[in-house]
Amino acid sequence: MLSSRIGILGGGQLGLMLLQAAVDWNLDIHVLDPDAEAPCKQIAPHFQQGSLQDYDTVYNFGKNLDVITIEIEKVNVQALETLEKEGKKIFPQPSVIRQIQDKRIQKQFYKENNLPTADFILTENREDVYRNVSFLPAFHKLGKDGYDGRGVQRLTSEADIEKAFEQPGLLEKAVPFEKELAVIVARNVKGEITTFPTVEMVFHPELNLVEYLFAPAEIEKSIDEKAQEIARKTAEAFQIVGLLAVELFMTADGEILINEVAPRPHNSGHHTIRANATSQYEQHWRAILDLPLGSTHAYGPSAMVNLLGEEGYEGPAVYEGMEKLLATEQVFPFLYWKAVTKSFRKMGHITIMDADIASLKRKVDFVKKNIRVISK
Repeated sequence: MLSSRIGILGGGQLGLMLLQAAVDWNLDIHVLDPDAEAPCKQIAPHFQQGSLQDYDTVYNFGKNLDVITIEIEKVNVQALETLEKEGKKIFPQPSVIRQIQDKRIQKQFYKENNLPTADFILTENREDVYRNVSFLPAFHKLGKDGYDGRGVQRLTSEADIEKAFEQPGLLEKAVPFEKELAVIVARNVKGEITTFPTVEMVFHPELNLVEYLFAPAEIEKSIDEKAQEIARKTAEAFQIVGLLAVELFMTADGEILINEVAPRPHNSGHHTIRANATSQYEQHWRAILDLPLGSTHAYGPSAMVNLLGEEGYEGPAVYEGMEKLLATEQVFPFLYWKAVTKSFRKMGHITIMDADIASLKRKVDFVKKNIRVISK
């Protein structure tokens, strides 16, 4: 399968890191992205600009390829289903993407498969939310097209309902959790499964995206085992081939609930490029090309800090503080080939390693204070 022509739908930073892993194995990669200057454009052997949601564009992109994968779920599944019927290998499978694309279907899937998740109510519009005011506090989530915190509103009382969406969505009961965890699972064509160590994520208080994470999570062994087991069961339930990132809530009484999943490489696994024997990106290739899965052994404690565009800046990107970072032991910046920065845009990430947890946390604080992405 290493000689196959492989397509990636999406050319953002996840695609870029997939490409970086693919270079080591001489994989023949073709990338489709709507942005003519997408990060992958810089290093992709074959790059095509085009819509990921247009049937003809996706079908024509894939018809001369052997294997097709994704770095974002917002793609035309109907085109992938046609390609699959014509004998193309599509991983994750179109049926899995279809289930995960719509959070309404995704939540019902957990319920049907006895996978633990917060209580929820399906809604068609804002009026449905008014009818279920007694269910608050809750999060109102769009069924489709929410991404990186967009498409989610916290509703605490009736006064917040004007923020609710008019489109089909769901009300998810607000869970008083203690930690947000994630486990990345890899499952190959043969059904073999491996998991990466559980990580603890810290979200930006306003943007609802990961600000930084620690690996492994500081949790009791029994909690870790439960999180790992739920992640494996979720991948098995979907029968996914590829990666599945399983985001989890840990409550005060040790209950583990599934928040959401992503059928692709994920922000919660960026650190694995340096911190683990096999990165999530290499593991994805191993899984979808039906190769033996690699060791997920962690070399030691690590952290990852997302590098976001500084608020109030828009224009050609300037990275302040790189010298300080590069002068610090076991601190590794990864930049995303994005020429233009804007407020809170994901511009890169920093992986940090240290044998001592306290020292690791000090480095995280140092990194957060000493690097900024501004504009000229």
